[in-house]
Amino acid sequence: MALEGEDAYAACAEIEPKGGADPEEGGAVMAELKTKPRRASVTAFLAAIPDARARKDAQTVSRMMKGLTGKAPRMWGASIVGFGDLHLRYVSGRELDWFVIGFSPRKPALVLYLGLGGGLSAPLLKKLGPHKLGKGCLNLRSLEEIKLPVLEDLMRAAISKAGAKA
Repeated sequence: MALEGEDAYAACAEIEPKGGADPEEGGAVMAELKTKPRRASVTAFLAAIPDARARKDAQTVSRMMKGLTGKAPRMWGASIVGFGDLHLRYVSGRELDWFVIGFSPRKPALVLYLGLGGGLSAPLLKKLGPHKLGKGCLNLRSLEEIKLPVLEDLMRAAISKAGAKA
């Protein structure tokens, strides 16, 4: 998928410098994504969430995302659950592998990675219920506070935007 600028898909990703072309010679510095897929049990990760409500919310979102993408969940880094594979190529030449949609159950909020940049989902977000937006991330305190069908529509829109199965 080719993207203009630094799109919201990986806006929440951690990136660190990596060896590459010398910027003093007109080359671009390459960056390496710190958040990478790893072989860890998503089931065990979700079961280990100490707060019962947060654990239930994370398991619900995991089922929703798996159902919509048709892909098994996979751990990305220590605390992100991602679904599907997406190769991003920016106009700047930067490339990275990421997931189509994903989430991270954090203490203050359930963080959903839906690539919400560009304002395409603004009408749906207005209908969702209480939430906060980060750069490309949707933060929810509790699934009980929002409209799940609207969240599902946001997930579908993100999958469609990524050019994946919706």
